[in-house]
Amino acid sequence: MPHAFTALAARAARPIDTPEGLDALAAHAARASIVLIGEASHGTQDFYALRAALTQRLLVHHGFRAVTLEADWPDTFRVHRFVAGRSDDRDAGHALGDFHRFPRWMWRNETMREFVDWLAAFNRERPPAERAGIFGLDLYSLHASIGSVLEYLDRADPAAAARARERYRCFEYFGDDPQGYALAVTQGVESCEEEAVAQLVDLRRRALPFRRASGDDEDYFSAEQNARLIVNAERYYRSMFRGRESTWNLRDRHMADTLDALRERIGGAAEGTVVWAHNSHLGDARATEMSRRGELNLGQLVRERYGRDVFSIGFSTFHGTVTAASDWDAPAQRKRVRPGLPGSYERTLHESGENRFWLDLGDREVASALRGAQLQRAIGVIYRPQTERWSHYFEVRLPEQFDAYVHLDTTHALRPLDRTAGWDEGEPPETYPTAL
Repeated sequence: MPHAFTALAARAARPIDTPEGLDALAAHAARASIVLIGEASHGTQDFYALRAALTQRLLVHHGFRAVTLEADWPDTFRVHRFVAGRSDDRDAGHALGDFHRFPRWMWRNETMREFVDWLAAFNRERPPAERAGIFGLDLYSLHASIGSVLEYLDRADPAAAARARERYRCFEYFGDDPQGYALAVTQGVESCEEEAVAQLVDLRRRALPFRRASGDDEDYFSAEQNARLIVNAERYYRSMFRGRESTWNLRDRHMADTLDALRERIGGAAEGTVVWAHNSHLGDARATEMSRRGELNLGQLVRERYGRDVFSIGFSTFHGTVTAASDWDAPAQRKRVRPGLPGSYERTLHESGENRFWLDLGDREVASALRGAQLQRAIGVIYRPQTERWSHYFEVRLPEQFDAYVHLDTTHALRPLDRTAGWDEGEPPETYPTAL
C-alpha cells in the first residue's frame, strides 16, 4: 500500500540541486538566527557539499557571522585564525592540520578544505570586524586544551602559567589517554576536578589584566573556552565508567553552552550562527526514542533556549557509499550503504519517486502525511551493515524532529585528505562488506 506521502510528493518535493532551490531553502532558514544543518552520516560527500553551499548563502546573502562544528575547540580555532587572516598557515590543508585524532576524515576531507579556502577568501574582502568565524563545540580535546591554556598564559602572565601547570599536573599521572584517567578515578584515585575548576575560576577572575597583557581579546576568549572545556571534559570522562550521568547529555550541554558563549560574543540574534553536526545531535531529541532513555541533545536545548529563533535541517539517503570505519580507531573505508529498511523514512522518501529534494516540514499537509513514528538511519564514524537495524536505526517523528529535511536518494563517500590503504580500490561491490 502506498505511503500517504506519495500522493503529494510531486508538489511537496522542492529542488535542492539548483541555485534557485538552495537559495529558497537558505532564505527559509534565515528567518531564524540559529540554523542547525545536520547529516545522516559523518562520511557522505553530498551532505558536506550541500551543507557548505547552504552556509555560503547564509553568510553572503543573510549576514550570518559564525560557523560552528561538531569538532574540538583548539583544533578548530587554528582554522578560525586562518580564515580570519591571523595565522601563518599557507592554505586550508595546513590549517586543518590539528585534526589528527580519529576520525581524521570527518574534518580533514576535500569538501571541508574547499569550504575553508572559500571562507578565507570571503573574509579577505571584508573589514576585520565583519569577518565570519569558524569554531568547535565539542569536548574531546582534554590534553590539547590544556596545552592551549598554558600556551596562552605563557604569553600573557608567566606566573599564572606556572600556577596553571601545577594544577594541570594532576592529569599527567594518567598519560595522554583520558579514558585511563576515567578508569583510575573509578578505582579510587582522586580526581582532578578541583584543580580544573580552580584554574577556570582563576582565569575568569583575572580576565581584564590577561586581556591587557596579551593585547588580544579573542585569544583570551579562546583560552577561557579551553579552560571551561577542560572542566567539562574531566567530568565527561569521569562519568564514563560510573553511569551516574549520561555522557551524551554532558557532551551536548557543553556544546549548547559553547554556542551560547559564541553568540554572546558576536552579538546574539543580530548576527546569525550556523551549526554543523550529525542529525542525532541537531534533530530535537524529544521527537525521538532518545527521550525515552533520558537523553537530550543540542537541537532540543537550543529550541528550549531560543524557541522560534532556531531552524533545523536534517538529511537522509536511501543508498550509496560512505566513508566509515568498522571499529573505533580502525582505518577509514569506503563502504556501501544498504538500501533503507522497510518502515523507514529513507524507504518512504525513496518510494515517492522523487530523487533529490527538500521538504518544508512546517507545511501542514507534509507534516500530516509524515506523522507517526518511523525508523531513521544514523551512521556515525562506524558503519556495521551486518547489524544495521540494531546499530543504525531508531524511531523518530520527523515533522517534530526537524523544520526541513533534505533527501538525496543516492549519495557518495566523503573523500579524505589522508586516505588509508584500500580506500581508493574502486567502488565496493553491492554485497560489500558481508559478501552475502
